[in-house]
Amino acid sequence: MKPLLSLLAIVMAAVTITAAQSQVKKEAVPGITNFARLESTVACAGAVTPSAVAEIKKMGFKAIFNLRLATEQGADIEGETAAAKAAGINFVHLPLSGSSPDPRVVDSFLEAITAAGNQPALIHCASGNRASALWFIKRVIVDKWDTDRAMAEATELGAMSQTMKAFALDYVQTHKK
Repeated sequence: MKPLLSLLAIVMAAVTITAAQSQVKKEAVPGITNFARLESTVACAGAVTPSAVAEIKKMGFKAIFNLRLATEQGADIEGETAAAKAAGINFVHLPLSGSSPDPRVVDSFLEAITAAGNQPALIHCASGNRASALWFIKRVIVDKWDTDRAMAEATELGAMSQTMKAFALDYVQTHKK
């Protein structure tokens, strides 16, 4: 019985420490689907309407990264670009296919997300799938996190499809230094 209690105590401590390290907060924000904020560094989300951009600026974000293809249902790249310009927030459109992701888009994302003036950032796609995958890659490649820790955080930020998860894991394996 004592070994079982000791094991349970260790597991509970590990869960508490892990939860304390990751400060993901799910919030309801008008005009934004699946909004999940990580401390003050980043938020990942699904679809964002142009009417929500001013609120994103008020929340303290310096940049919006839109990963949606212009051809996706409900995507309003032009409207979001204009709203970002009007609000005075950086807008970066990096179209990334969820079914056949391109590593060159990730390369561009890593360059842009680490550029001065682009954090804190809101990263979004249609559901949060691609956004959380790119944040996972950033954590491993740029921040040098181990893949388990980065994947746990990315999963809290948004559900990741098997296609995007496989792509992200392959990308970090082939780009680790």
